[in-house]
Amino acid sequence: QARLEESGGGSVQAGGSLRLSCTASAYFDSSDCMGWFRQVDGKVREGVAQIENDGTTRFADFVKGRFTISRDNVKNTHYLQMNNLEPEDSAIYYCAADYKECPGLGDRRSWGHFGQGTQVTVIS
Repeated sequence: QARLEESGGGSVQAGGSLRLSCTASAYFDSSDCMGWFRQVDGKVREGVAQIENDGTTRFADFVKGRFTISRDNVKNTHYLQMNNLEPEDSAIYYCAADYKECPGLGDRRSWGHFGQGTQVTVIS
């Protein structure tokens, strides 16, 4: 069964940090692409970061230099480390997965699987 489960969301002051985790079921493995999207009410779900099966990463311009993405293939878990958070980063964050090569961050419809989401709130 394809399942992705996020954890680590919460509230933080502006300038603070949070680390999100996404644990994937055995349906996924180290050959798959992993990523993160986020969504604010009334807006399109937007890509944040992705990590290929070889460790290559890509980030949206609005998080470059502040967020990092990593994966632990033994635990079948990937992470989003978010530093220097801004109120504009407040959103529901969804982990995502797709088969083999990453589809890119431009269109969520290119990704096959999403988790249920975890809320991140940054307080100014």
